[in-house]
Formats: sequence, C-alpha cells, structure tokens
Amino acid sequence: MSVEAFLDTNVLVYAVDGSPNSASKRSRARALIREQSFGTSAQVIQEFYWTVTRKLRKPLAPSIAARWVDRLSSNELVPVDTVLVKSAIEGSIRWQISYWDAAIVAAAEALGASTLYTEDLNHGQLYGSVRAIDPFRE
Repeated sequence: MSVEAFLDTNVLVYAVDGSPNSASKRSRARALIREQSFGTSAQVIQEFYWTVTRKLRKPLAPSIAARWVDRLSSNELVPVDTVLVKSAIEGSIRWQISYWDAAIVAAAEALGASTLYTEDLNHGQLYGSVRAIDPFRE
C-alpha cells in the first residue's frame, strides 16, 4: 500500500460542512479529495461519520453520511489493529501528542504517505516519515 497523502477527519468533515463560514475550507477539502492519491483509516472514517451526523450545524442524514463513508472507504484504508495501537502509543510518547493524533500518524506511515493533511498537528513538522500540513493555513 502506498499513497501520496493521508486525510485527517477534519479535512473530510469540511468537505461536507454546508455552513457558509466553511465555504473556503469546503472548497479546499473537496479539491484534496479530487486531486490527491490519498488514504485514511478506520478511526478517521468512524470519527467522520459521528461528527457529520451529530456535530455540524446542519448534520447530514445518516444515509447521506453512509454514502460518503462508502466513497471514502474505496480508497486505501488502514484498519485499527494491535500493531497500529502499539505504534500510536510509541508515537504519542515520542512526540508528546495525544494517542488519537499518534494513531493518525501511525496509519499514515502504514500507508506510506509522506503528507498528512490535518489541522490538529504542527504545520510543517515531521512526525516519523510523515509531514503534517494544514491545508487551510493562509
């Protein structure tokens, strides 16, 4: 498995967020989905579904969110297994980041992605073999 980039939950959520305040982020997120050879993880897909059906100002209907899950899951997808969990624990200790963020980095590394698009980590910082990039940074 090898992809150019890994898309974090927040990028995918912006792709479907219909609020007027998110228009530029929605456009950027959709461009990444269209233009990048990307992968993601089961963790990200779970977080995406939960967020878009509960946390948005105008939540998606579960059936629409499920179609997005199907579409996103057609790309390379890392399952959550004990290897990923152990790697995330090591990463959270090494980089002093949350376990959940380290699990995202571990999944990106498992896919061979060199870029992790996320708002949650330090823009430009290298985490192992993966560089965090905030795609919405001005």
